[in-house]
Amino acid sequence: MCSRTTSSARTTRSRCPRVKKSPLRKRPLLESQKGSRHLDRQPRRRGGSARWRGLSHEHDCILVARDRTGRTVDFVTGRAPLRPAHLKRCLPSVVAADILLVTDGHPAYPAFARDAHISHRAVNQSAGRRVDGALHVQNVNAYHFRFKQWLRRFNGVASRYLPNYLGWR
Repeated sequence: MCSRTTSSARTTRSRCPRVKKSPLRKRPLLESQKGSRHLDRQPRRRGGSARWRGLSHEHDCILVARDRTGRTVDFVTGRAPLRPAHLKRCLPSVVAADILLVTDGHPAYPAFARDAHISHRAVNQSAGRRVDGALHVQNVNAYHFRFKQWLRRFNGVASRYLPNYLGWR
């Protein structure tokens, strides 16, 4: 399920702004069953790491869209690598039809933009290009950095409460 949060940490549909020009990026977090008495996996000691390399079903994916004025919408798309179906579930209610979607090179973004008839530009960060003219995803990268830094004080959060923590700003 896709949940969207506002600054008051409530999952609501009516209070999120419609984004006009937006960098969009995902952030994987290792899933956590902190506080659960019945784990559906072997416990990881001291936080640990995932059993599988790369993004897998052991990661919760956080999707962040942010415009130049700082308006931000964020979603927990669920566990698994990001797919166009996740984007179709989360983004149509918050992106305007005349948006320019600026993303990294993940293949789910162009597929979503094509299906939603939204213009899309990708910044190829793996090739060392961080900026393409005035287009970049650095605003979202900074948001991810500050969010991860803010989460450190809690020594990990349970995945089921992650939508509540997205209202941190």
